[in-house]
Amino acid sequence: MHLKSIVYLFFIFSVSLVAQDLTLSGKVVDVNNIPIAYTNVVLLVNEDATLLNGTTTDDAGFFKIDLKSGNYQLKVTYLGYKTYTKNINLITNTNLDTIILEEDTEELDGVLVVVKRPTVKRLVDRLVFDVENSTLSNNNVLDVLKFTPGVFVNDGKITVKNSEPIIYINDRRIHLSSNEVQQLLEGTSAANIKSIEVITNPPAKYEAEGGSVINIVTSKNIISGYNGSVFGNYKQGFEYPKYALGTSHFFKTEKLNTYINYNVSPRKDFRHNDEFVNFFDSNNINTSSWETDYDRINESSDHNLNANIDYDFNEFNSLGFSTNILISPRENTKINANSLTDVFGPNKVLDSLFVTDKTSVSEVLNLAFTLDYVHKFKREGEKISLSAHHTNYDYSDFQNVNTGYFFPNMESSFRDNRFQTFSSQYIKLYTGQMDYELPIDDSAHLEAGAKLSSIDSESILSQFNFENGESVEDLQNSDTFLYDEINYAAYVSYSKDWEHWSLQTGLRAEYTDISGYSLLNNELNESDYIKMFPSIYILNHLNDHSSIYFNYKKRIYRPRYNELNPFRYYFNDNTYSTGNPNLKPQIDDIITLGYTFNENYTFEFYYRYEDSRTLEIVYQDNQENVIKYVNTNIDHSISFGLDFITYTKIVPRWYLYALTSVFYDDNMFFALESNNELVSNERWSSYVQINNYFSFLKDESLTLDVSYNYISPLAEGARIISERSGLNLNLKKTLWDNKASLNIGVEDVFNMQNYFTSTKYLNQDVRFNSKMENRLFVFGFNYKFGNTRLKSNQRQIDLEELERLNKESDF
Repeated sequence: MHLKSIVYLFFIFSVSLVAQDLTLSGKVVDVNNIPIAYTNVVLLVNEDATLLNGTTTDDAGFFKIDLKSGNYQLKVTYLGYKTYTKNINLITNTNLDTIILEEDTEELDGVLVVVKRPTVKRLVDRLVFDVENSTLSNNNVLDVLKFTPGVFVNDGKITVKNSEPIIYINDRRIHLSSNEVQQLLEGTSAANIKSIEVITNPPAKYEAEGGSVINIVTSKNIISGYNGSVFGNYKQGFEYPKYALGTSHFFKTEKLNTYINYNVSPRKDFRHNDEFVNFFDSNNINTSSWETDYDRINESSDHNLNANIDYDFNEFNSLGFSTNILISPRENTKINANSLTDVFGPNKVLDSLFVTDKTSVSEVLNLAFTLDYVHKFKREGEKISLSAHHTNYDYSDFQNVNTGYFFPNMESSFRDNRFQTFSSQYIKLYTGQMDYELPIDDSAHLEAGAKLSSIDSESILSQFNFENGESVEDLQNSDTFLYDEINYAAYVSYSKDWEHWSLQTGLRAEYTDISGYSLLNNELNESDYIKMFPSIYILNHLNDHSSIYFNYKKRIYRPRYNELNPFRYYFNDNTYSTGNPNLKPQIDDIITLGYTFNENYTFEFYYRYEDSRTLEIVYQDNQENVIKYVNTNIDHSISFGLDFITYTKIVPRWYLYALTSVFYDDNMFFALESNNELVSNERWSSYVQINNYFSFLKDESLTLDVSYNYISPLAEGARIISERSGLNLNLKKTLWDNKASLNIGVEDVFNMQNYFTSTKYLNQDVRFNSKMENRLFVFGFNYKFGNTRLKSNQRQIDLEELERLNKESDF
């Protein structure tokens, strides 16, 4: 060993034995003021740049180093960012406040490529699930959400803490319905997804809509030149296969950065439902019972095109254009459904039955365009952003419904009924937004902005009944609904860091003007309101490994266009859905208190009060024997619970993420079919999500993800939903220096995601069983090409070795 090395090792050892007199602390963030976790922070002796001491930042971007007084060089490094250096004369305890790292957009020399597994980072206001190059990257984005901590995906719904979130892509909101968002995410490959951000406490810059925000962050090309990929996956259910194929391309020069992704997802989905309804008279005596056996085949072939073009005029000005296009062509978007309903009398003897055959064909064209301009000032971190967005949405649907009525043991029907509906919806959305960011000093940050949104929607429904083989328009069930909305919003947000405390607070004000007009009823509904949405987050670092935090936020849920639409859309002769033009906005107040210890373990208590919660509730009309799905405001909903969250290493090459939640829901709703009586539906429930990440082989090129989730019976509005659980396996092998990958797996191994719902109170008694193709065999592939210069500059390192390096520099 060289003499100099021996001397410095002896010096470091001596320092570690002596009581440390001084501390150097700070926080590392990017230019967007987002903390950067696990950044390398080292101190060098100025004389010859020899390493003296070092550490890494925690999940919130903070670091602290104990050492003696003296002259040092601070060096902060993180892959993909420019190195930060600063000379320090340490004579007292020093807090450097905020250190801002800039992205390194030039060609990297000696890129460090870490063999990846999904990682979880808990930041000030969000949880970041990093999935880039992980086992999940061969799937679609909706599949990745199923693995994302704290997110539950089932039967057409995405929820976070039992509340529907708003979906963003690269901080741009996706203006689609819940079902259409799922179509978009299911048709989009995860090959270019960097991370999923679950923002449970959205800052004021985000719209006040929704309880939480899910922001999907895509990868950026940091190397000049061209690279691309082709990808695909195959899923086999117990009835039909499902496919997804696509390609992505990046091209970057010194000033121009472009990205385009196209994919298509042809598939068929099978669903079987059983429905049981007991009808009652005015004395609450059972008069009739219906049992329905229902099968549906849904065929689709969605085409998705996503593109981004960014141009840097100079180091201070840049212009960006992005587009998201979703096309569901008519020839491939079909539903075939048939049902058999047995009608029993009060003595449970079969009276009659009816058979319904339904076919529908629909078409969707959704075009979204965004233009962004960013100007950076000479002051570090100060910038202004301007954004303009337009969405053009065009939807049309045709359905043909035939129903035959039979007596028991009779082959010929005694009555037949047929009707057809033609429906369409046209939406034009325009938004303009301005954001300004100003670092006040190294530890304080100010943001302010304003946004204008305009929505113009036209919905048309024409229904035709058949009499003696001739179609006649049903004027009582044909309507045109016009909806206009203008929203003005302004916000201000302030954040400040001290040695042990962090504060983030903001206020957003929104004024909304709404107009809805029904041609059939000649009814105009107008409303306008202004709402204030404060938010505050307080964090106290008790020590290097423990912290406590508190946050409060107010949010809003505005009724969707289809929820306001008064159409009666009939599924068969006896079942229809309808909206309510008098729906009020839902206002949520949410409080969270959390405690993190040993860095990786968090307890979190939350309380949520939802005023005038908007829900679709099933009601049975006992006089007409009709089932109707009605969008309505319930009186209020209260929910509170305790969560435990951890992401930790069990043994080398085995990482575990776990979330357990025990929560209580109380829904107070109006019984529309029982004189609007106020009824309570309450229940204690629990939720468990466990994700295991394993890696094998010397280079860790073989990885296995094993996830399990369970949710107990829970209350939602007027119904109780049964328990559900699912075990998922996904094995991935990377090949040819990480240029290609193959994965194979099974979703819902034991087929336990099917469920039933029960709505039973007063004179209402409906039970609904659902069976879908949840258990799927999955095979996927991904191949990357281009940008050969990147390969020559790569060097791989095992993740475990990287952790050892970090620990060895942490004194």
